[in-house]
Amino acid sequence: MSGHNKWSQIKNKKAVTDGKRSKIFGKFSKLIALESKKAAGNLTSPGLRAVIERAKKENMNNELIDRAIKKGAGGDAGNMEAVLYEAYGPGGCALLIDGLTDNKNRTVAEIKHLLSKRGLALAGQGAAMWAFTKTSDGYEPQTSVPLSDEDGDALSSLLDELDEHDDVQDVYTNAE
Repeated sequence: MSGHNKWSQIKNKKAVTDGKRSKIFGKFSKLIALESKKAAGNLTSPGLRAVIERAKKENMNNELIDRAIKKGAGGDAGNMEAVLYEAYGPGGCALLIDGLTDNKNRTVAEIKHLLSKRGLALAGQGAAMWAFTKTSDGYEPQTSVPLSDEDGDALSSLLDELDEHDDVQDVYTNAE
């Protein structure tokens, strides 16, 4: 009778939590490498320090942080670029999709595909930005849009799928 001992239960729970942590650490590694490249490896740079502090709050260990800094400072980070896509989601709520990518063409095609599966499309530059204010932590909605239960469920599944994408760092919405 497999699956009935304590170790298998612990192993399955650990696999789930390790997968989530790996996803978070991967996103922070990309962000640290990009900031390290901008700062030329200077640890006193405010942008790099801020990203490192956020990574440490998520319990990212120093070895991974150092590796990401060296990768960015050494030029191994490739051509990592910050991208920002705008779209309108279910119920007319505005979406900002913030990401880091080494290939803009691939990423935009994948984001378009994720949206088109739900009958949505990318909006033009500035089309959804009006609903947000840039803050130090990202974007805060200026206005909010109430959603029906059906639209809320559709938005929730879209946000989950976007979060699973490797190049997407954050997704902001003005839905209530």
